Amino acid sequence: MAATETATTAASGSRRAVLLGTIGFAVVAVAALTWAKWLPYAQKLPAVVGGDSLGTSIVNGEASTPPDPSWRSAMDYAVAYGLAIWPALVAGLLLAASVEAFLPRRRLLKLFQWDRGSAVSTAAGGALSMSSMMCTCCAAPVANSVRERGVPMPSALAYWLGNPVLNPVVLVFMAVVLPWQFVTVRVITGVALVFGVTLLVARLAGDRKTVTDPVLRPEDDSSAPDDPVSMGDALRRFFKTLLRLSLILLPEYLIVVLLLGGLRGWLFPAGVAEWGLYAVLLFAVVGTLFVIPTAGEIPIIQGLVLLGVGLGPVGALILTLPALSLPSMLMVRRAFPTRVVAATGGSVAALGLVGAGLLVVLS
Repeated sequence: MAATETATTAASGSRRAVLLGTIGFAVVAVAALTWAKWLPYAQKLPAVVGGDSLGTSIVNGEASTPPDPSWRSAMDYAVAYGLAIWPALVAGLLLAASVEAFLPRRRLLKLFQWDRGSAVSTAAGGALSMSSMMCTCCAAPVANSVRERGVPMPSALAYWLGNPVLNPVVLVFMAVVLPWQFVTVRVITGVALVFGVTLLVARLAGDRKTVTDPVLRPEDDSSAPDDPVSMGDALRRFFKTLLRLSLILLPEYLIVVLLLGGLRGWLFPAGVAEWGLYAVLLFAVVGTLFVIPTAGEIPIIQGLVLLGVGLGPVGALILTLPALSLPSMLMVRRAFPTRVVAATGGSVAALGLVGAGLLVVLS
């Protein structure tokens, strides 16, 4: 009888912990995303629809071309970029910490449909990403945490890439500001990347295992952290994770943003309009590596078109600029094998070339 009562009490405590953890995660997620993404988008959308503009290009500002490489250029870009993305970065860190500290693994894996096969799980990851709508760097900490908690690799990749690529508000911005061919290219290449390339990359990397054991822990990751045992434990884990992520990710993030911002005069050269096919190849690579805020690709593309850059080079940026960046790839290297990150980067650049050709054909 005593053993039965103990088991009943333990089961009741477990259910209570799952409920409280789920509520805690939901509160953090809704509050962070409302502040950083949903309300700002709700305020910005009518202005963009009515004005047909998203402002000036972050690459060159009010100037016609980017500045020459210099420390001043690096600082100016880092400040402009930081002011644009800091709320979303804070939200990403809060979400990542709450995934690890509050959300029970059972609930997390259920969200990603882990038990319904790789294709369905990947689709769930891509669908979930459309609610958070963060840039690739701000989504990286969350991708790290969900992967560490046991979400299968293709699902975590789909969530990470889907945030910037399938952002529904940015797609509306593109449809309003740019010709229909541009948003068509973005949707076609974005869907191929999020729901197709992620599965292929994970398969090629050897990630064929699914979460099948009784404690819902992936077979290839027996070190996944356990759920917290109390609210105090959850809060300690939350702040510890938040501090760890900030100390590990932010310094290297800042350094690479400074580097890319300082070199943007070389990455987006003034004479690129005359380069032909070489410009397409350049922008497929540069777009994959360069870092921009959410929707920053739209004014960059507008500025290049005004400078006379052809549809091929511009088309190479439609997917590559938002999908990845060198900082975001460095930020996820602890959660995904190097070969996976490299294959994903190569796939994005290749799809950039596909997008360039597709834009030329459609136009």
